[in-house]
Amino acid sequence: MSALTSDAQLFEDEFKVERISDPKYDRVDRLYCTSVDGQTSMQLDVNKELFPVKVGEYLRIALATSLSLDGSKDDERGWRDAAKLGSVEQTLADSYEYVCHGKVYKFEDGKDGQTIKAYMSYGGLLMALDGPYKKLTPLRVDYVYLLANRNA
Repeated sequence: MSALTSDAQLFEDEFKVERISDPKYDRVDRLYCTSVDGQTSMQLDVNKELFPVKVGEYLRIALATSLSLDGSKDDERGWRDAAKLGSVEQTLADSYEYVCHGKVYKFEDGKDGQTIKAYMSYGGLLMALDGPYKKLTPLRVDYVYLLANRNA
């Protein structure tokens, strides 16, 4: 069950890591994953020092517009700033191992007319989701948080 509220949650799914590309950069791995239901594929660049992943692992991936547990819009302070000020308020980031902030910047229609491909960038770490319109419709060109956990 997800800790995300419906207002903040844009996407959530479980993926199996099928392959990891040969590294082009010292600290980055590109993961090639398929959702457990087989409908969605994902390519995701991760900082392998912060979030080491192995082929065959399962990842729970979520995209959200806010880290607030109630789904309210984030204020101008970042979530790290609140922690520095001694805030004890819980955020979605507390429930995940790997969190990035970035932007959905591009969409492409699939060749079959039933799918869409969405592209995101998290400070140069790229993500691409390719799946049915129904699953990816909530995504729009906007800033989003990527939240990831390993599933046991």
